[in-house]
Amino acid sequence: MSKVWFVTGSSRGLGRQFVQAALSRGDRVAAAARSIASLDDLVAAHGDAVLPLAMDVTDRAAVFDGVKRAREHFGRLDVIVNNAGFAQIGAVEELTEQQLRDQMETNLFGAVWVVQAALPYLREQRSGHIVQLSSAAGVIAMPLGGAYHASKWALEGLNEALAGEVAGFGVKVTIVEPGGFATRDGKNPDPLANGHMAQPDPAYDDLRRRLGAVAGKQPAGDPAAAAQALLKLADLDNPPLRVLFGQGFYPMIQQAYADRLKTWDDWQDLSAEAHGRGQDA
Repeated sequence: MSKVWFVTGSSRGLGRQFVQAALSRGDRVAAAARSIASLDDLVAAHGDAVLPLAMDVTDRAAVFDGVKRAREHFGRLDVIVNNAGFAQIGAVEELTEQQLRDQMETNLFGAVWVVQAALPYLREQRSGHIVQLSSAAGVIAMPLGGAYHASKWALEGLNEALAGEVAGFGVKVTIVEPGGFATRDGKNPDPLANGHMAQPDPAYDDLRRRLGAVAGKQPAGDPAAAAQALLKLADLDNPPLRVLFGQGFYPMIQQAYADRLKTWDDWQDLSAEAHGRGQDA
């Protein structure tokens, strides 16, 4: 049976590839984006199988209305893909309050609004799959990405909790953690060139130069291949809670987790000291 998808951030990049892949195999898609003009060709090719929705995920009322329209149009919802997001770049000291709030409003709160809007329908169906696009940046962190990392690490914890909350309703949750993909002119996006940039403080110029020399140099994955992997993931009866898309960051993630475990182990004496002697019941 064909599936009904609800995909945010669908006008370009991985989101656009996800929509195209689902439609190409006969699924139906509610494609949500701030600007839907780029979806005109898909509407022309697939007709009523695609429902373009002009929607900003930071607008909670608009999100609830969009999800409702999708449910009414297709009669059900099977796969919810929280893909909308952007990267705010800058040292923590450089970030303005508004930049940090905008980052969280889109990447975190926008995803929450979609989940809250869709869950009543999924619980009623006793089925459904929520796919959250996180990032390799959701499990490791690097300088100048504090705001982006904060939003993605928050999504990781939120969706892990969500998975435990909704499993009893037959609803599945998967956190997809992509590395770099060739979504811009066949190249791996350079976050220091393409992200939302904070006003630079000269104190961090040397760090920026050093990071700029290696930024965007990870092997770029194929967005079309990622879309096919997502289709396979959506068809699984028992999908993983987390899965990496792409291989460029895997060795870095392995090392980061090994380092964390070693640090906790090295400081067990202080951990025990912090616990104290305990209190009698």
